Parts: sequence; C-alpha cells; structure tokens
Amino acid sequence: MSTGVSTTLLAYLPSPDRGVWYLGPIPLRAYALCIIAGIIVAVYWGERRFVARGGEPGTVLDIAVFAVPFGLVGGRLYHVATDWPTYFGPGGNPVDAVKIWQGGLGIWGAIALGAVGAWIGCRRRGVPLPFFADAVAPGIVVAQAIGRLGNYFNQELYGGPTTLPWGLEIYNRVDPATGAPDPLGGVALDPTPIAIVHPTFAYELIWNLLVAATIVWADRRFRLGHGRAFALYVAGYTLGRFFIELMRTDPATRVFGDIRINVVVAAAVFVGALAYLVIVRKPREILAAPAPATSGEQASADAGTTDDDQPVSGGARDRAP
Repeated sequence: MSTGVSTTLLAYLPSPDRGVWYLGPIPLRAYALCIIAGIIVAVYWGERRFVARGGEPGTVLDIAVFAVPFGLVGGRLYHVATDWPTYFGPGGNPVDAVKIWQGGLGIWGAIALGAVGAWIGCRRRGVPLPFFADAVAPGIVVAQAIGRLGNYFNQELYGGPTTLPWGLEIYNRVDPATGAPDPLGGVALDPTPIAIVHPTFAYELIWNLLVAATIVWADRRFRLGHGRAFALYVAGYTLGRFFIELMRTDPATRVFGDIRINVVVAAAVFVGALAYLVIVRKPREILAAPAPATSGEQASADAGTTDDDQPVSGGARDRAP
C-alpha cells in the first residue's frame, strides 16, 4: 500500500506475524489448533447440556466420533466445490484440495454432512437426532467463533479497506529462507502493513457468541425442543453471515450475476430455519430409559413413542431437564 498507510499507525489491530510455529520438524498450525479447540468446547458443553436435559453421560462424545469426521469432510468438500477454480482452474494445484490445514471449511457442508454423522451416532445410541441437536446447538456456534481465530492467524477472510480504529493490519509474509511470498506458512519480516481492512472474521466471531447467548436464553425461557434450539442457531447464524459475507473481499464463486454464493445460501437456509421455528410447536422432549422387557413383551418399544406429552427413548434416565 502507499506510505500513507505506514504513517497512520493509530490504534489499528495488528495481525500475527505468522500462523505456523515449529516444534523441531513438527509444524504447529494455529488454524488447526483453533479447530481442535472449538471441537473440544462444543463436545464438552454439548455433553453438559445433554445430561442436564435428561441424556446419558458419554453419549455426546460417542456421537461426536461420527459427527466430527463427517463434518470436517463435508466442510472441506463444500469449500472445494464452491471455490474449485483455486484448485482445478488455471494455475491451480488439485493436491491443495486436501490440505485442510491451510484453511477452507465451508460451514454449510460441515453442518450437512456432520448431521449425517450425528444421525448415525444417534441411531446407534437410540437418541432422537433433534434432541441431540438442541443440546449441542450453542456449543457448535461457539466452536465456529473459536475457529474464526484461525482465520486471524492465517490473515484471511477479511473485508475491504477501512480507517476505523479496529481496522486490521495485513502484512506481507514471506518464506524466511528464500524471500518468496508465502501468505499461509510464511513470516512477516517487515512490520509495515500493506493494507488496513475490516476484520470480518472478527465480526462473525462476535456475532456467533451473541447467537450462542441468545440460544441459551431462549432455551431457558421457552424450553425449546424437537430441534427448535438448533433451528434458532441456524437462523441466527445465517442472519449475521448474510451481511458479513457482503463485506468480504476474498475470492468467491459468484452466482446470479455477481452475488457471492454464500450470500444466497445464507438467505435460503435462514428462510428454512425460520419456517421450522414457526411451524414446529411441540414441547421439549423428555428422554426416558426403555422399560425392561417382561414375559416376552418388548416394553422398550413403548418407550419409543414420540407423542407430545410422552417420553422418547434414548437410554437415559427418566427425568425432566
């Protein structure tokens, strides 16, 4: 950028000088560490909420064994599919499509395929998927907030130029050995910023935390059940993502002329989540352990009823959350 940028070092936010550290030959990537930290928070908080609502301890972790890998694969597939020229277009490297540590996880694919993994895990544990989804909803959106810190270390997903005090300084990162440009794995040797931009990843981080707080409040106030807490998460997240996506300047697939594809997806998913919140009015489920079979009868089948005022099966103790 011009020298004007270097002379306006006011209260702008500095970017990290690097996103990768080395422990001997082992790279420690901030993006990967943030993703892992987010998963741990989501599982831990989801477990606490699941048990408080009547679920059996250990169930969330068991289901996460299926949901997390499915979610990571789905997130990467969505990212690659909607940004395929980067990997398969002119000058692209198809091998980079599997380098998840370099960033690039589409939340839409992560939720979609992660839900498939969660469904498999729920089936194995006899837990209704909507009940599980309600329990983990706020933890998921907090995990997304933590994951956005990885974008900060990677110097990615920011907006256009700004003179606001919270503008983010972007540095030129290079390979220290060769001096070649290396935005992800390099180091910023020159502390002079090349741009001051909107930290849109930080906007999303803050919004996600507000969504998590809203879910917790609404869940306590209205005793949301049958997937409504999860629908509130989806509606809240997509509402913020719609406007934040409009501010981003990173390359993205365009549809309907010149609209970023994630803007369209956010709008469509928001409408679907809002419709679910309006249509579904069932009271919160109460998990009940299947009654023991007697005289050749399978009483556990009776515990599986899903009438509004009846418990649903899930291998959990019979108590209200």
